[in-house]
Amino acid sequence: MKLEPEAVAANKEREAPAVVVAGATPEDDEEDEGRSRGLLRWDGFSAWLHCVCVVGFDLELGQAVEVIYPQHSRLTDKEKTNICYLSFPDSNSGCLGDTQFCFRFRQSSGRRVSLHCLLDQFDKDLPVYLKKDPAYFYGYVYFRQVRDKTLKRGYFQKSLVLISKLPYIHFFHTVLKQIAPEYFEKNEPYLEAACNDVDRWPAPVPGKTLYLPIMGVVMKVRIPTCHDKPGTTQIVQLTQQGDAHISVILPTVHEVDLFRCFCPVFLHSQMLWELVLLGEPLVVMAPSPSESSETVLALVNCISPLKYFSDFRPYFTIHDSEFKEYTTRTQAPPSVILGVTNPFFAKTLQHWPHIIRIGDLKPAGEIPKQVKVKKLKNLKTLDSKPGVYTSYKPYLNRDEDIIKQLQKGVQQKRPSEAQSVILRRYFLELTQSFIIPLERYVASLMPLQKSISPWKSPPQLRQFLPEEFMKTLEKTGPQLTSRIKGDWIGLYRHFLKSPNFDGWFKTRRKEMTQKLEALHLEALCEEDLLLWTQKHTEVETVDLVLKLKNKLLQADREHLPVKPDTMEKLRTHIDAIILALPEDLQGILLKTSMT
Repeated sequence: MKLEPEAVAANKEREAPAVVVAGATPEDDEEDEGRSRGLLRWDGFSAWLHCVCVVGFDLELGQAVEVIYPQHSRLTDKEKTNICYLSFPDSNSGCLGDTQFCFRFRQSSGRRVSLHCLLDQFDKDLPVYLKKDPAYFYGYVYFRQVRDKTLKRGYFQKSLVLISKLPYIHFFHTVLKQIAPEYFEKNEPYLEAACNDVDRWPAPVPGKTLYLPIMGVVMKVRIPTCHDKPGTTQIVQLTQQGDAHISVILPTVHEVDLFRCFCPVFLHSQMLWELVLLGEPLVVMAPSPSESSETVLALVNCISPLKYFSDFRPYFTIHDSEFKEYTTRTQAPPSVILGVTNPFFAKTLQHWPHIIRIGDLKPAGEIPKQVKVKKLKNLKTLDSKPGVYTSYKPYLNRDEDIIKQLQKGVQQKRPSEAQSVILRRYFLELTQSFIIPLERYVASLMPLQKSISPWKSPPQLRQFLPEEFMKTLEKTGPQLTSRIKGDWIGLYRHFLKSPNFDGWFKTRRKEMTQKLEALHLEALCEEDLLLWTQKHTEVETVDLVLKLKNKLLQADREHLPVKPDTMEKLRTHIDAIILALPEDLQGILLKTSMT
């Protein structure tokens, strides 16, 4: 079945046409899928992807979205324009052959945020750094540029792009590797079949081992949960006999090759960790989108398990809808990490305080010449040498041990994967040493459990006082877990003013407030509520029932961390209180519980 070109699809967007598998009716499809999984057609697909786009080059129009699949997928004109420009490398990149990279773009304002109830349910079990950001989409690109004398331009240029809310970089790049080369040979029917396979996938449930078939290949993956020990991978390797049909096992869904990205700058990796931790404006200038996107994602990844709360763009172009906002000189550069390839940015962004300029990333096993830290005033010309251009003075002394360990690995031709494990563990220990004193102090802001009374509102958290926190560092600071010396206090003071602290503390405060609500619910359940009603008026009893019902709704809506039997106990209490009331009131209150 031929897919309609985007121009036609755009006109029909309001009609949301059904997409039908050849030889089947929409009713058949919905019955098959719906009966087996209780889902409507395309619900399975939507749990993983928003849509798939094909972007081609038109001599008159330039880059254009040729196909959007499924056809009922909604993209605003602004989103389509962003996808068009972000799906092709800049002309100066000279990417011949196949290139894979990733971009991230802002969802149009005014667009209704699609709250996929299933996805939101899974979101709560994800580590904070893998949770969806409702304001952004990711684009995963497989771009092909090959010589073709039959075309006017002399080149075939096309991108297959997966648009998703999920930040599973390694996973979606692997999916594209499986389907894109064949798509370029077989075109739309093949793409349609691949999308139908995705629609049959199980939901992306964290912690479950998932088997995902696509076009004759079965991928085995596991999405991490917030309960996993940081720095471990839980996927079972190919040792079980029952796994004979598995073609691809992914040990990670989201991680990039950390050492390959940090390789040119590993002497300065600790300084870059500080810059990312503090949410400093950072530009990565790279020769191609794959290098820029990998490096930006590696930087964001290096403070894991902390989430990077500011904006980051793995690949950013002069056509991006935020170009003016991010390059203006009328205000200080924003807290954002940009990956760019166009030499024009060397001039446009030379007022930014921190710029990483990298050359071609070498294949695993080769080590590029280590770049130096240079003064920003040297970055005037377009052909500036690779380097870290900044006047930033790190707070912490450089850890020479990790540098020796990585240099030894290079000399011994240690595989890049093994080097990445060493570097990831180093960053993890550094981040944990930094965050543990903050976690310890924030835990002390929690009221004592004995102060929770079932008949009063839950108590409030104590206020975070920076100076009080600083005093705790003398005895319980990072020196307990890290051998690195330096001005830790200065680093904390800077961090407390950063977007990353703001985002981290808001998340922790929300979790602790929910914990207090849950403890309050448990305290209520332990009370003899029926005895209480006997000593109070009917009006007060009805008020109590309504409040308890609201508590149940809140617990459900906010996924409060309550014990399973607490909810059941509370429902039993409510039912017992209602049955003790006069019949006319019973009828009214039972009706409210059914609506």
